[in-house]
Amino acid sequence: MSTPSVTTLAQWLAGTFNNKAQAMEQPTWFVHLQLWHRPLPFRLNGHLAIFAEQANALYPTNAYRQRILVLQEAIDGTPSRVQYYAFRQAERVIGAGADPERLRQLSPNDLELLPGCGLNLTLEATACRAIPNPEDKCCFQYAGETRQVVLGFEAGQGWFKSYDRGVDPATGKSLWGAILGPYEFTKCEDFSAELPT
Repeated sequence: MSTPSVTTLAQWLAGTFNNKAQAMEQPTWFVHLQLWHRPLPFRLNGHLAIFAEQANALYPTNAYRQRILVLQEAIDGTPSRVQYYAFRQAERVIGAGADPERLRQLSPNDLELLPGCGLNLTLEATACRAIPNPEDKCCFQYAGETRQVVLGFEAGQGWFKSYDRGVDPATGKSLWGAILGPYEFTKCEDFSAELPT
């Protein structure tokens, strides 16, 4: 079996996911989430890009954590990577996972690079793992405060595991997210046909 490309990863990622089984099994530790990975209708600097947001499954219209994952193919010895971007005006895209028309009105100028918010990809035949460089610190501003998140995921055909967790920038203490292990999602709907050529 050949090693998949970043395009294969984009196909694995594109869709809606939920972790219903995990949330029912361990309701104390895992909230039942709905996760959207919607392909952007354009490439960003030649790369495929995925819009991501999530919501508590009980309140699917209250989506949060809007972000862009740019999938960068390995070139000239550099590893394949995922680079995260934020929105200059996040309110414009809230709910775009369920309403992709909002993404068609975006341009690259609506996005801003998040320094330190990148992951190195290991692509294997049936799965991909994305982990940060140990020295990277992914920080962003939210509600006038500096927030930090430790990113990471694994993906394959029909499934996605999120290792994302928020940490206190001062102490490094975990505050939310995958504190006791990854959120384990199953794909419910496939959006890979929306990937630009």
